[in-house]
Amino acid sequence: MTKPIQLPLFPDHAHLTRIRPERNEWRFYRLAVWPDLFGRALLARYWGRIGTQGRLRLDTHPDPGAALNALARLLRTKRRRGYRQASP
Repeated sequence: MTKPIQLPLFPDHAHLTRIRPERNEWRFYRLAVWPDLFGRALLARYWGRIGTQGRLRLDTHPDPGAALNALARLLRTKRRRGYRQASP
């Protein structure tokens, strides 16, 4: 008997892009939730111009739930600013 697959209820990562050639704008924004060694959770945020290494910011949260909530808030904000889900 195979073990059932548990799908995540909330996404723990996202990859967004905003491409506007008329403004010479080619941007990416990546988010991921990582556990740390002390039982907390990190929200990793990468952003920059497509084709560059970009920047990294790590935000510490007391638990994975708080990090997922922060990820969801950032996704809403970025989508309002014109970012769209990147194609795989």
